[in-house]
Amino acid sequence: MDHADADYLDAKRTVDDRALSPRVRDRLLDELPPEPRILEAGVGTGAMVARLVEWGVAGTYRGVDRSREVLARARDGRAAELDADPVEGGFDLDALDVRFERGDALSAFDGERADLLVASSFLDLVPITDALDAFEAALRPGGLVYAPFTFDGATVFQPDHPADAAVEAAYHDHIDGQPGRDARAGRHLLDHLRERGGDLLSIASSDWVVRPRDGSYPAREAAFLAAILEFVADAVERGSTGNASKSGDLDRPDADDWLRKRRRQLETGELSYVAHQYDFLYRTPEP
Repeated sequence: MDHADADYLDAKRTVDDRALSPRVRDRLLDELPPEPRILEAGVGTGAMVARLVEWGVAGTYRGVDRSREVLARARDGRAAELDADPVEGGFDLDALDVRFERGDALSAFDGERADLLVASSFLDLVPITDALDAFEAALRPGGLVYAPFTFDGATVFQPDHPADAAVEAAYHDHIDGQPGRDARAGRHLLDHLRERGGDLLSIASSDWVVRPRDGSYPAREAAFLAAILEFVADAVERGSTGNASKSGDLDRPDADDWLRKRRRQLETGELSYVAHQYDFLYRTPEP
């Protein structure tokens, strides 16, 4: 499983809905012109389309993702949810025309002159400067970048385990070791936006918080947590050779014990999880 897996993306939807900042969303809705042209980089399974409809946004929407599987899930799943008939590449609603296409979001939108570009859970996956340059090229002067759920380098599991700090370090080392990725993208995005010529209109935390209620998890959040544990397990596996991880203080027996206990805690409804993130709303420079 990876971050583009359709089942994982669907499972995290309720986590995202709970985490999203109402303050940043409300500022976005205040700034949008009537019937905006909207682009989305990395659409996943189309959860943002459903949110736009719920928020009463009318206009046109074009979303790009590299995965055929998630695009098919976005078109068919959101069309069914919103009671729309799928057409080639998307579906039409009374207020919002929706189209999805496969491609690289850092090159697919050049010259669009859109009003809004959405980048949800995206800017920790790509080089930030390249992404901001591509977004500005896709927007009209004064266009908006809305970047919710930008990860910022804090991963917490409870109850405590002696290996928590070392496992977290190995996990973040693994993220930083992948081309273009950044485990502290949230704070670095804040720095980048300060240096550009536009205006940071709003920022707020949007932490993922998943916890059991009476020994079970709401919706599909147990599956979401299972996927997170697999991401961490993969990072530990890749970062550990013999007795030491890249972080230098995680030995393999400690890592194995951590994973075994976390999986058991998930099965018994004891595991809680927090990931620190930010929502951003940025207005690109105007003439």
